[in-house]
Amino acid sequence: MIIFGTYLIFRVKMKRLPRYSEYKVVAYRIMLIYFFYFLARLLFYFYNKNLIQIDGIGDIASMCFYGLAFDTAAILYLNVLFIVFSILPLQINHTKKYQSFLFYLYFIPNLFGYATNFIDFIYYRFNFGRSTIAALDSLKNESNKTILLVNFLMNYWHVFVLFVLVSFFWVYLYKKVSISEVQHHSGKVYFGSSLISFLLTSTLIIGGIRGDFKKSTRPINMIDASRNVKNSSQADVVLNTPFALIRTMFSNNFKKVNFVNSITIDSLVQPIKQYKNNPKSKPNVVIFILESNAKEYFGSFNKDMKIPNYKGYTPFVDSLAQHSMIYTNAYANGYKSIHAMSSVLAGIPSFKDAFTSSPYPKQKTESLVSTLKSEGYATSFFHGAPNGSMGFLGYANILGFDHYYGKNEYNNDADFDGVWGIWDEPFFQYFNTTISKEKQPFMATLFSVTSHEPYQVPDQYKGKFPKGDVNIHQCIGYTDFALKQFFASAQKEAWFNNTIFVFVGDHGNTIFYDEYKKEMNKNAVAMMIYKPNSNLVGEHKEYAQQIDLYPTILDLIGYNKPFRSWGRSLIGDKVVQPFVIRYSANLYQFMSGNYICTFDGTKVVGFYAKNDKDLKRNLIAKRNAEMDLIELKCKAYLQDYMARVMEKKLAQH
Repeated sequence: MIIFGTYLIFRVKMKRLPRYSEYKVVAYRIMLIYFFYFLARLLFYFYNKNLIQIDGIGDIASMCFYGLAFDTAAILYLNVLFIVFSILPLQINHTKKYQSFLFYLYFIPNLFGYATNFIDFIYYRFNFGRSTIAALDSLKNESNKTILLVNFLMNYWHVFVLFVLVSFFWVYLYKKVSISEVQHHSGKVYFGSSLISFLLTSTLIIGGIRGDFKKSTRPINMIDASRNVKNSSQADVVLNTPFALIRTMFSNNFKKVNFVNSITIDSLVQPIKQYKNNPKSKPNVVIFILESNAKEYFGSFNKDMKIPNYKGYTPFVDSLAQHSMIYTNAYANGYKSIHAMSSVLAGIPSFKDAFTSSPYPKQKTESLVSTLKSEGYATSFFHGAPNGSMGFLGYANILGFDHYYGKNEYNNDADFDGVWGIWDEPFFQYFNTTISKEKQPFMATLFSVTSHEPYQVPDQYKGKFPKGDVNIHQCIGYTDFALKQFFASAQKEAWFNNTIFVFVGDHGNTIFYDEYKKEMNKNAVAMMIYKPNSNLVGEHKEYAQQIDLYPTILDLIGYNKPFRSWGRSLIGDKVVQPFVIRYSANLYQFMSGNYICTFDGTKVVGFYAKNDKDLKRNLIAKRNAEMDLIELKCKAYLQDYMARVMEKKLAQH
C-alpha cells in the first residue's frame, strides 16, 4: 500500500509538470520503435534460423537484450530530428499541423531504416552478415538496378507484404495515443522546464549513440555485437541493419583496385606463406601488447640513435633485451589499440579505415589464434579494462579465443585505476596465475592498460619511477616494473622455460625527442622476442612490423603448412624482403630497400631515401629501377589486401 500510494503521489506531481502530456506521448512513440525493432529481430531469426546457431529461447532472449544497445544507437540516429522538434519550446507543439509535421518526420526515416531489416531477411542467406554500406557500394556498378529491385520484390513478395502489414500496424499504434491535454504555464516556467528537458535529452542521446557514458569505451561498433554471443552468427541477430549501414557509412574506404596481375602478386607479395626452417615443436606462446609503448621509451632500442641526453624508462626490458631478439626498426601497422590487435594476432593491418571498424571484420579469419588452436593450443586473451573496452572482446570472439579475461573476471575493484582498468602490476600477476592453470601448450595474449592517459600510477608507487620529461614516462616505468614482477613469478612455473615471449607496442604516443617527431618515426614501436635458454638473441636493424609477428611465431614452432599472411617471418623468410607498409598523413607509406615510397591510392607521389625520416627531399624526379620495383610491390600488396578483405577470403589459400 505504501509503494502504491507513493506511486500515485509521484504521478500526480509529474502531471503538474509543464508539457508532461507531450513528453509522455513522445516517450510512447519512441518505445513503439523499440517494439518494432524487437519484432524485426525475431523475424530476422525466423527467416534465417537454419544459418544461425541458437540453443534455445535463452539464447534469443540474451541476443534481444544485448541488441538493445544497437537498437538505441540506430533509433537515435534516425530520430534525432523528431525528438528535437518534439521537445522544442514552441508552444505550438500540440497543434494539429505541427503534429502532422512530426508524423512525417517520424515515419519517413523510421520506415526507410526499418525496411533495410526486411531486405536482410533474404539477403543474409547470400551475404552471411548484416548489410553494410559496402553492399550499396557494390550496386554502383550495376546498370539494371530497377530490374534487380523488381525481381527481388516479385521473388520475395511475402517479405514486402509483411513489411507493409507491419508498417500499417505501426501507424495504427502511433495514432492510438495523441496529445489530448495542453497545460498553460507562464513563459518563464515553460521555457525553463523545456530547456532543462532539452539538455537532459541531448545528454541521453549522446550516451545512447555511444553505447554508454564511460570514458574507457569508444562508441559501439559492429564488432561489439560479438562480445556476448556463443558463436559469430548470433552477432547478426544482436545487430540491426540500420545500425550496420549507419556505422559503416563514413568508414568504408575499402575499394577494389586493379594495378597488377595475379602472377605479380604471387611473386612480390606471396600472400600464402609456407616455412620449413625449423623442426615442429609446441612451445607455449605469450604475447604482451603494450599500450602506447613507443620505441622512444626503451633504452635498448635507442643505443644507435645518437639522441643528445637520451634517457630510457624500461630498465627491466632493457636487461631482458640482452637475452632476446630485438627489432630496432619496427613499426605499428595502425594508429589505435584495436589496430594492433588485428595486426599482431591476424596479420591484418589498418590503413585509412581501421579493418575492425569496417564492414568486413566479421568473417572467418586465418590467424595466429585459429592456427595454434588447430595445433592443439589453448588460447586466451587478457585486458584489464571493463569487458568490451576498445572493441577487444568483440574481435577476440571473432578470432575465436577460448577465453577472455577482463575486469569482470578479475573481480576486484580495489585494484581498479578509476578510469581505464586494473593496474598493470596486479593484473599481470593475475595473468600469470591464470595461465599457469592452463593445459600446455597454450597461447595467451595480454594487452596492458596503465600506460594509457591520464597517465597515473598507483598511490603506493608515486615517486618510485622517474617522472621524466612527459607525463607518460612514469607509466612506462611502472609497466616495466609490472613486467619484472610478472617474470619473477612466472619463472617459478613449470611452463616458463618452454615458452616464447613476444613484446610489442601497440602504437606511438607522447613524443619528447625531436628524432621521434619525424614523420616516419612517429609510430615506431618496440618489438622483442624472448625464449629462455635459446639462441634467439641479437639486435636486428632491418625493417619489421606488427604483421610480421604472426608468420614469425609459426616459423619458430615449425608450422609447415601453407597459411595466409601479408607479413614475413623475421627469422627465416629468404624470399620476401624486409618491408613496412602503413598509412599516415593521408598517404600509404611503403618502406623497402633504400627508399620510402608514398602512394595516394592511385599514383605514387614521392620517393625518399630510407634515412630521410622527415620526408624532406622528394626523389621522384630521379626514378630508378629499384623505385619502380617498390611501387610495384606497394600496388600488388594493396590490391591483394583489398580483394581478400572485401571478398571475405581471409581464411582461404
